[in-house]
Amino acid sequence: MTRGDEATVDQAEWDRVKTRLKQEFGESAFKSWVTPITASVLRDGEVELTVPTRFMRDWISTHYAERIRALWNGENPHVRKVVLKVGAGARDTRLAQSRPPTPVAPPGAARVRASVVESASAKSAPALGAELSAPLDSRYVFENFVVGKPNEFAYAAAKRVAESDQVSFNPLFLYGGVGLGKTHLMHAIAWEIRQRTPTRHVVYLSAEKFMYSFVRALRNQDMVSFKEQFRSVDVLMIDDVQFISGKDSTQEEFFHTFNALVDQGRQIVLSADKSPSNLEEIGDRLRSRLSSGLVADLHPTTFELRLGILDAKAEHLGVPVPQKVKEFLAHKISSNVRELEGALTRLVAHAQLVGGALTLETAQDLLQDLLRAHDRRLTMEEIQKRVAEHFKIRVSDMSSARRSRVVARPRQVAMYLSKQLTSRSLPEIGRAFGGRDHTTVMHAVKKVEELSKSDSAFAEDVELLTRMLES
Repeated sequence: MTRGDEATVDQAEWDRVKTRLKQEFGESAFKSWVTPITASVLRDGEVELTVPTRFMRDWISTHYAERIRALWNGENPHVRKVVLKVGAGARDTRLAQSRPPTPVAPPGAARVRASVVESASAKSAPALGAELSAPLDSRYVFENFVVGKPNEFAYAAAKRVAESDQVSFNPLFLYGGVGLGKTHLMHAIAWEIRQRTPTRHVVYLSAEKFMYSFVRALRNQDMVSFKEQFRSVDVLMIDDVQFISGKDSTQEEFFHTFNALVDQGRQIVLSADKSPSNLEEIGDRLRSRLSSGLVADLHPTTFELRLGILDAKAEHLGVPVPQKVKEFLAHKISSNVRELEGALTRLVAHAQLVGGALTLETAQDLLQDLLRAHDRRLTMEEIQKRVAEHFKIRVSDMSSARRSRVVARPRQVAMYLSKQLTSRSLPEIGRAFGGRDHTTVMHAVKKVEELSKSDSAFAEDVELLTRMLES
């Protein structure tokens, strides 16, 4: 077709495109978003589509325009672009001019469709539907998740949920500290389900977004639409559930949504920075529900796992990194995988842009700010986690009333290290350990010092923990 040519859209072509869209996206999404579209003119390789509202234009542009273009191009090779308009004479929004270059992604990510996983109900209110799902990061797939002993159980549980057509564990509750891989696994589950069963409606969002949608629905007196939105999905995934702590109304609605989905046999996947039993200001009913499925924790990374992560990152970047540099980073940045990967990216970028070898001296010089910040961020919570892991007790035992030696001794060690490695006062340390008196902390410090002098094995444990926490 030459430039300037204009023709009426072949409705038979459009009908075939719509049939494919209905097969791919399902009945409810088709009725909500495709049925209202009117196809009118084909001009200079551009199909002009008209929709009734600006909101609908924006939603279709994000979620369906590229697929419409690709399917129509299969029917008619002259179709190269899609133009969306709002009503008659509305300003054009040009979309999907040609399939955009595929972004550079880690090995294994190519098979993942870089689209937003969405849920749309025929009865849903557009204002809520527009903000229901958050976008997924195409880098966060199972193939790119480095598995080690601290996270292998959570990884296996996530894989089972993603690959099973039946509800395996309900809910799957993933918990762990910042930067340990919770969000990566959440995204990976969503991508895997989307790739295996495109017709399943998957909604992924943060607890904060859930709360915002709930409050907005209350303010707009639109709770019916809110309930239909969240209770009509096949898989509901909510990140950072700890943010609904203390929000009684939000907890109540979440509890009812939870029950409705479980009763319908729908899958729920949740994540938080603590286990359900340790979430503060969560009602007993909801805490019981959160604990009723499979609870899987991601422990702090080991030195070996961090090295594996750096090996994978260096391979993806395509740059040989000296082993000493990787070992230095793995020792120094131990609590956050994102920061670990970011540090390596910074070093590689500097070497490529400025020139020079990747050496230990370069790493120490370029990462001064990050290393200082990491040193400052040592918290009593991190100390409690490391000590609990070392002595094979639960973190919650640090604050419990249990007095048996198997718990009391590690608790005293954690108190001692909190006094030595942080600037917290004795009363502050006591409060962090279940509201204990400052004299209890003083006794713990004295006891650890005495045992370190008389018991060489105990002294080695304390020294090892000190080095781990300071590195």
